[in-house]
Amino acid sequence: MHPGLPGWICPLQAFTGIPCPTCFLTRATSAALTGNLADSVRWHAFGPLLAAGLLWWSAQAIRRRELLPWRLRTRTLIWITAALLSYWALRLGLSFTGFNAFPNLAAP
Repeated sequence: MHPGLPGWICPLQAFTGIPCPTCFLTRATSAALTGNLADSVRWHAFGPLLAAGLLWWSAQAIRRRELLPWRLRTRTLIWITAALLSYWALRLGLSFTGFNAFPNLAAP
């Protein structure tokens, strides 16, 4: 587990043994925000993207003095969801062929 984060288990993984599409994304984002991009990508490929998005969102919110500086379009949310599900399906497929596509929870 990432040393700075609590050891919560994903409910989907706890019930089915299959990680969810966002499993390890919090750890990946945390690693990216602390400058550890190699570990971030190892945890989840979207970690650096989410970290950059959070930094940009924060800058916009401060600049505009609004918590929600803009609204996300439905089309954008559909694309994000499709990308997450596609990445998840790829990782699942790779893990079933013997490739370790999901990092071990016990690894630092």
